[in-house]
Amino acid sequence: MENTTTWLELHEFIKLSGLDETKIMDLINDGSIKSKEEENKIFVDATSGTSALVKKVESGLVSADMNGKELDPVFVEKTISTILGLHDKVIAAKDETISAFKNENSFLKDALISMQEVYDDDKKTMETLRLELEHSREEIEFMKRKYRLMWGKVSNMTETK
Repeated sequence: MENTTTWLELHEFIKLSGLDETKIMDLINDGSIKSKEEENKIFVDATSGTSALVKKVESGLVSADMNGKELDPVFVEKTISTILGLHDKVIAAKDETISAFKNENSFLKDALISMQEVYDDDKKTMETLRLELEHSREEIEFMKRKYRLMWGKVSNMTETK
């Protein structure tokens, strides 16, 4: 299956991540998060966004640990819930894609079965027509022989008189 990208609108990503728009725009500008713009709206790739957030949090945790600071449990909980929320969105989008592929495959299977039935019907019709044609040819040959015999008798009768 091809790799699909789940795009979230920037404001939805901000809401899920809990980060400021400027921080997210900085991550987009430095290439940490993939983005695209359509219809004057910015969309963020959920997978790259999640990866960038995880790396940012991981580096923040490592630097906080190295500086001997105690981590704020609310920050850690919020970060984990953000990552889980983004992960759920990606999973839902992938499930939706899988469902769409299954529906398409089911439709194609039904179409093939229908085409096979039409083909079988056409094949039966052709066989019936072939048999009728063969029967008609036999009848024509019989009639030709019959008329040859009749004309032969008639010509023999006229010759003997």
